[in-house]
Amino acid sequence: MKTYRPALPVRQAGRRGWKAAAAIFPLLCAGILAAAFVDTRAASAAEARLLMLGDSITAGYGLAPEDGLVAQLRQRLQAGGIGAVVLDGGVSGDTAAGGLARLDWMLADRPSHVVVALGGNDALRGLDPPETEANLAAILDRLAAEGIPALLAGMKAPRNLGRAYAEAFDGIYPRLAARYGVVFYPFLLDGVAADPSLNQPDGIHPNARGAAEIATRLQPYVARLLKLSSASPGGSGRE
Repeated sequence: MKTYRPALPVRQAGRRGWKAAAAIFPLLCAGILAAAFVDTRAASAAEARLLMLGDSITAGYGLAPEDGLVAQLRQRLQAGGIGAVVLDGGVSGDTAAGGLARLDWMLADRPSHVVVALGGNDALRGLDPPETEANLAAILDRLAAEGIPALLAGMKAPRNLGRAYAEAFDGIYPRLAARYGVVFYPFLLDGVAADPSLNQPDGIHPNARGAAEIATRLQPYVARLLKLSSASPGGSGRE
């Protein structure tokens, strides 16, 4: 006579099934969490938020939005394979003091990196260079305290203000760049200033071609800035 082994009791089979599930469940959870962590890290690395803190040059005075410095820099970063949200923090007529006054408001957009491009209006108004330097230093101090890497874009004083003023003003930017260890672009209007073909009729504000030239020259410096990691508050974010 053929004999048959009895099937496992339902209760016993159920216990073994739950034990197997209990053994697998932590592994599944770990895999899901690891994948989510990798995805989050990849997304955050690809989504740098670059704040352009500046004046009318940054704001694209007299230009269509797509022709301004912010839009053209964004295009060049994308063409170089750099994905970044570029925030327009330009206010026409702003001085270094004005930029400092609105810095908290600008940081509410949670930028990961900042380009500081202020001081041109200080020079046009003949403001005291030590005052401009103190305001720019306060901006860089705040960014360092927040652990936000910065790029400082230099400006030069109009030569009709005299040699002494020009030397005092022009020296602000390399001195601050060395003091704070930030990425330094010596002259924001390099290759554009005093060239009528690259400026609007006022001779001060770049036209669309001038903004494109600035963006092209600035792009490698911004790319270097974006390679720097944001630090925790109190970190330097320096090179």
